[in-house]
Amino acid sequence: MMEPIHAYASVHWGIGLIGFLLFCIPSVKILHKAGYSGWWIIVSFIPLVNIILYWVFAFARWPLEDRAATQ
Repeated sequence: MMEPIHAYASVHWGIGLIGFLLFCIPSVKILHKAGYSGWWIIVSFIPLVNIILYWVFAFARWPLEDRAATQ
């Protein structure tokens, strides 16, 4: 006898939450080290905008570089 699909919903949500945390925690740490706010991680969940912002972060001058240059 097959179990209903909703019987595994909590397991599925648990795996999704673990994956979410495995992505978000290091990403926020990287943003902080670069001198940006960790709240920029929210943008990574908006399709197409996340790709554009990824390129902007890659080629923009980071706030951390500006602080190091003035010291």
